[in-house]
Amino acid sequence: MEDGANEIEEVGPEGNKVVRFMPVAPHLTEDAMRSLHDRFDRALASHQFEPLLLILTYVLDFLCIHPFRDGNGRMARLLSLLLLYQAGFEVGRFISLENIVEETREGYYDTLYSSSQKWHDGKHSLQPWWEYFLGVMLLSAYREFEKRAGTLTTSYGAKSQMIFDAVDRLSGDFRVSDVQKICPGVSLDLIRRRLKELKAAGKVEPSGRGPGAVWRKTP
Repeated sequence: MEDGANEIEEVGPEGNKVVRFMPVAPHLTEDAMRSLHDRFDRALASHQFEPLLLILTYVLDFLCIHPFRDGNGRMARLLSLLLLYQAGFEVGRFISLENIVEETREGYYDTLYSSSQKWHDGKHSLQPWWEYFLGVMLLSAYREFEKRAGTLTTSYGAKSQMIFDAVDRLSGDFRVSDVQKICPGVSLDLIRRRLKELKAAGKVEPSGRGPGAVWRKTP
């Protein structure tokens, strides 16, 4: 972390610089990052929020804190990959999220700018950032993965294939416990991870949260 000011600037076509965002003051950065980690861990442990949205919010806060002089964007994308892996979203193993950001660079920075306004006052809007991350970056990644692999299940192991086959065989609404009955020996954690991936790919959707959540296949 640096001692000097670390404002985020944009260079205009005539070479003039415009400050797009003023990150947290350097002497407050360490406390801000510690607070971010503590709040993220508590929210995740509470199981009251969708983990994917928590991850997206964490990444936005990291970018707004801007703890390093250089490389914050790259670090944010590495953190995104790590947190997505931990939450069961593994598409980044096969498709480069970095490339998708580069291909949609203008939209990425416009969205980041929109969602960072009034961030210091806690009055910023998460919606533009969520919409970009979910509707552009992740959706593009899953579509590209399906295009390359031909099916969502191609590169997975036998237990994951059992889960996908079980979901295909189930008709109407179902619960995680229904998938467990069809897949003895498959861990609950793996079932939940694969259902999250199917959800991200638009193949299933849940109603409710926790063990009582009801899932259904999308048309």
